[in-house]
Parts: sequence; structure tokens; C-alpha cells
Amino acid sequence: MKLILTQEVTGLGSPGDIVEVKDGYGRNFLIPRGFAIRWTRGGEKQIDSIKSARQARQVADLGKAKEIKATLEGTAVTVPVRAGQGGRLFGAVTVSDIAAAINKAAGGSSDVVDKRKILVGNPIKSLGEHRVTVKVHDEVEAQVNLNVVPA
Repeated sequence: MKLILTQEVTGLGSPGDIVEVKDGYGRNFLIPRGFAIRWTRGGEKQIDSIKSARQARQVADLGKAKEIKATLEGTAVTVPVRAGQGGRLFGAVTVSDIAAAINKAAGGSSDVVDKRKILVGNPIKSLGEHRVTVKVHDEVEAQVNLNVVPA
């Protein structure tokens, strides 16, 4: 099955790429979740819009990416969450919460970090210090220290 990716899929490709996958994977996983659309000749026109939107979100050059990395690693990020007895959280800290806290701490603008670029190893389910990785550029990753505190 030939598909056009609309979002980044780890191990498969990035938005705008045309990929060939097994029928079941495409029909049962990628298409229902909105990660891909079926490839057609008319769909080729959508590739240009997907790639231009991706380039608008992506950090253009390596120098700017390194500046953003230095800013993120030097910023103290506090994430307030609801917690119960013993420091256990009600649920887990989501990447949306992390992205909002990083954007607020890094200057208040909402376009510093996209939630799709945040990598969390294990789910954050306790108060305290945690480290997450933010993929600023294809070649640049920043390690951000999060301080999860009760709200």
C-alpha cells in the first residue's frame, strides 16, 4: 500500500514522505490515527502543503538550533500538577503539559517547542526532578530538567 505521511512516524518517515507499507499496517493503524493518507495523483498536491507547513515549524539552521538548545538547557522549568499523598500524581505529566511549561519558561511564546518534539523515556508519575529530551533539530537534542511540583 502506498501512503503519504501527514505526521512523523518513528522508523518510517516524516510528513510529506511517500512510503510503501503492508496493507494491514496502513489500513488498521496509520490511516485511522491520521498519520497518513492514501497516495493518489491528486494527493501529490497535498505533499507540497505538508512539506511547507513542516518547514515553517522546523528550525531553519543549525546555529539557531544550538541557540535554542542553550536557552532550553539553561532554563529552569517547573510543571505544577495535582498530586496526592506521598507525592503520587493523579495520572501522569503529559507532553502537552511539558511543552506548555517549557514555552512559558523560555519566553512566553508558544512556538519555542512543539509537543511532538519532546521525548519522555518513562511516564512521569511522581514529584521531583526529571529529565526529558527535546529534539530541536535533526542534529540537535536538548536535555531539559523538569521540576514537577504539586499545584
